Amino acid sequence: MANVNDILGPAVERSDAIAEIAVGNAILADAPAVLRRHFGDGPAMVVADENTFAAAGKAVVERLEAAGVDVATHILPARPRPKPTVELGRSIADALGDRTPISVGSGVLNDVTKYAAHSRDRAYLCIATAASMDGYSSAGAPLSDQGFKKTIPCRAPHAILADLDVIARAPAEMSGWGYGDLAGKVPAGGDWLIADALGIEPIDDVAWPLVQDNLAGWLSAPGAVKAGEPKALADLFVGLTLSGLAMEFHGTSRPASGADHQIAHMWEMEGLTLDGERVSHGACVSIGTLAALRLFDWLLDKDLTALPIDDVVAAAASIDTKRAEIASLMDGTLAERAIVETEAKHADPETHRARLHTLKETWPTLKERLASHLKRTAEMERLLREAGAPTTPREIGINPEHLRTTVHAARFIRSRYTILDLIEECGLFEAAISEALAAPAYVA
Repeated sequence: MANVNDILGPAVERSDAIAEIAVGNAILADAPAVLRRHFGDGPAMVVADENTFAAAGKAVVERLEAAGVDVATHILPARPRPKPTVELGRSIADALGDRTPISVGSGVLNDVTKYAAHSRDRAYLCIATAASMDGYSSAGAPLSDQGFKKTIPCRAPHAILADLDVIARAPAEMSGWGYGDLAGKVPAGGDWLIADALGIEPIDDVAWPLVQDNLAGWLSAPGAVKAGEPKALADLFVGLTLSGLAMEFHGTSRPASGADHQIAHMWEMEGLTLDGERVSHGACVSIGTLAALRLFDWLLDKDLTALPIDDVVAAAASIDTKRAEIASLMDGTLAERAIVETEAKHADPETHRARLHTLKETWPTLKERLASHLKRTAEMERLLREAGAPTTPREIGINPEHLRTTVHAARFIRSRYTILDLIEECGLFEAAISEALAAPAYVA
């Protein structure tokens, strides 16, 4: 896997947090050497759930013990799947003692271990078991704190070990989730193009190419991802890992997260379940991605140079109106946090008017950039379906009304400017939601 590691190497060299990312076949045997190389000879603790312990944790413990490492285990139940909460992270931190944390798992296990390690001011080793999400290498842990999901700044793992044999044995649906998470970088890039064109948040010339330059290639073999073919899984893992590094370099999740993730986070905060199991992050992002792309498709058919700016500004919702809408859509801590996020990005009439004039001037160029960057919804649906990711809301237990309510609420939970904010500031939000999300897949 020299090619994979050649791709990752330059990014790792740039990282302030990650010293090594090792990807290859049959490399669980390297765990003792990786641990000693980066963490010394002290005691360690493997954090896993019952499934990931069977998949890789038991082998890791056996190898560490054979190498003379004092290793303990902290094994969580596999069912129901562990929830990504601050409370769970704190419980792991309490159990660590003086041991080096070793996360053996994927999304939730890595995130809660990352939080636990950071809260104890300690570096940790991540052993990946599936190409299911982009959080392995990120410098943040997306966790729910009193019901509000947020990305908590944390130190990224000091080393990551990804055994492709282990990843290939993960349930195929998990690779589909990872593919869905990676697919979300397409509309997230569109959101960043909008924010850049309007002078709100310039594109970062380090983070942008790290994610976007090879994204089409990483998404080009969905059938091979579903089939568990080694090269496709390696490419998927690299794309997800570089997305995490891009977030570290930029200092926020902007390079990898836009309206697609805001929609997904709403369902995650609701505790969305299907058949008694919490719906995965990647599955939620897959549906959020398609919803965002439908909005982009709808917007690209509009002539925004003809906006009646004075009328739009006069009809715009005040911050008090937005506070009232937030209160009607959510409550408690979630509503309180949403109000803070919304106040941070609310445009006063003067700013709103100036932004719309900028949009009118730049729309022809921006429209061309968006059309060149984005995939049309039908194409993305095909790719996601071939990868084994969900493509219709009902596949994750969402009906059309629930979807539209989610999109209404999603624009309030982050101060990040996305297509949701653009269509609202253009006075087109209700039309976009009712028309773009009324396609057959959303009403079936």
